[in-house]
Amino acid sequence: MKKRYLLLALVIILTFLGGIFTGVKFTSTNKQTETITIKNAPKSALKPQSKDVPKVNKVSPKVLIGYIQDFRDPNAVDYSKLTHVIFSFAHPTKDGGVLLNGDAALKNLRTIVGKAHKSNTKVMLAVGGWYHINGGESYNYFKPAITNPTSRTKLVNELTRIAEREKLDGIDIDFEYPRSKADAENLAVFAKQLSTQLHAKNKELSIAVYSKINAVTLTEMGFVAYEPAMFQDVDHVNIMAYDGQWDGTYNAANLSPYPFTEKIVNYWSNFFDSQHLSKDKLVLGVPFYAQPADPKIKQVSYEAIINENPANAGKDTVKMNGTTYYYNGDPTMKKKTNLALDHGFGGMMLWELGLDAKGTHSLTGVISKTIQQSLNGPVKYYTVKTN
Repeated sequence: MKKRYLLLALVIILTFLGGIFTGVKFTSTNKQTETITIKNAPKSALKPQSKDVPKVNKVSPKVLIGYIQDFRDPNAVDYSKLTHVIFSFAHPTKDGGVLLNGDAALKNLRTIVGKAHKSNTKVMLAVGGWYHINGGESYNYFKPAITNPTSRTKLVNELTRIAEREKLDGIDIDFEYPRSKADAENLAVFAKQLSTQLHAKNKELSIAVYSKINAVTLTEMGFVAYEPAMFQDVDHVNIMAYDGQWDGTYNAANLSPYPFTEKIVNYWSNFFDSQHLSKDKLVLGVPFYAQPADPKIKQVSYEAIINENPANAGKDTVKMNGTTYYYNGDPTMKKKTNLALDHGFGGMMLWELGLDAKGTHSLTGVISKTIQQSLNGPVKYYTVKTN
């Protein structure tokens, strides 16, 4: 009997120990699936209530847009410093067609697209300009093209097709200049129609505009008209803040001096504020060429100014070729860039890339560096929006 009780006791003990071993093994191999229930848990163990992340106003990136004429060498451009390149020009016909300057221009366009895209730089095609490929002012061809609804639609479709076929990132309108209320209204309709098609394909639309300021009187000039609503349909407004030498009696010194540019920036800034338009669409244009005091002598490039003497980069005037040339050197370009950025502009525009100097005195490089220094400057404090 005692042996029976001892044997039974031994079985019970072994069973108990086996259960403990099994439980320990199960727990150690199934830690990820184990569930623990805590009753009356302390507040520190409760999951905090989730809240929306506060919205912070961000600084918009700035653009550096460079126009390049169709005959320039596409291999001579440093695309890495630019956000956009605008190939100039496509020429509108009166019936809404589009002309390029032959096979050479098309080849250059395609080369620019390939090289620019490798640097994540966008490429746009400008339509219009001052002179037309068939002779005379482009205005005389552009005006009828956008006045008639049939030719206007044709022009919109042609530009959209070219943008898709050539893998462009957008179109630039360069209608120089809308000279009446009717012109302004037709341009606005054209811009809206083209914007609708381009934006549906994730492409941009920009427009080049006259400065609206007289370089001599520094007051508003009324002979060029724009519909304010039009600017809602474009992504960039490229202000041509140069060629003031033609205002009144010819004076090369009025090409694009800083006080002239300051008035232009103030005008467009106030205009956009009054129309409740976003000022980051505004892009300040600067010249890469020098204007001669003697109008019988041709303009020269900034590159020619620097090749004459690199020290000319620090000036705004130089005597060459028997005359005095007026231009914008490094200090003035830096000052203008900061002026635009301080007024909330979206960036800078260059006319044109083929006129720039190479190396350390490249104005493209000077402006690009100034923009980057502004973006990477002292820490800016933002207002946090609370709902």
